[in-house]
Amino acid sequence: MVNSVTPESSTALHNPVLNGTKNTLMVLAGVALITASAKITVPFWPVPMTLQTMAIMAIAVATGPRMALTTLLAYLAAGAAGLPVFAGTPERGIGIAYMMGPTGGYLAGYLVAAGLVGALARGRSAAGQFAVMMVGMVPVYLLGLAGLSAFVPSEKVVALGFTPFILGDILKIALVAVGFAAIRHLKSPNKAA
Repeated sequence: MVNSVTPESSTALHNPVLNGTKNTLMVLAGVALITASAKITVPFWPVPMTLQTMAIMAIAVATGPRMALTTLLAYLAAGAAGLPVFAGTPERGIGIAYMMGPTGGYLAGYLVAAGLVGALARGRSAAGQFAVMMVGMVPVYLLGLAGLSAFVPSEKVVALGFTPFILGDILKIALVAVGFAAIRHLKSPNKAA
């Protein structure tokens, strides 16, 4: 049975209050997801990892650049306001002080990556999405390492801020790409009858 679009249902689809409410709830859900992912620590080698990269990339691929940027801005605003949304908060500080610390550059990089990945990943194959997400990690690491360089000697920046994390980030990005490919496969009509 095919549902036809009636004038009443068409109006509901374009209702700014409903759309605004839906978008607000999506942003809040995204902030909650990123916060939870920043707090979860998974044993990994050579260092334990959080799932923050995975959550941010998944949000960017699923929602596109506008919603991904809005979600990341809301997340950063919540952290700047002093809410303990970041990894290691409140133990390692909160608010602007935390954001100006050793991991502040990575947070800024996540914002850039969310917009970049959101704009480029949709509609691509799993391999294409994986490649776009890896490109999205470039600003995360560039800004992250630049920020970290204010706190550690320059000869140790890559060893402390890149090397221990890249393998985990590759794995998390691969899981996001495979996850979206599985969702696409499940949503596609079964061609074999």
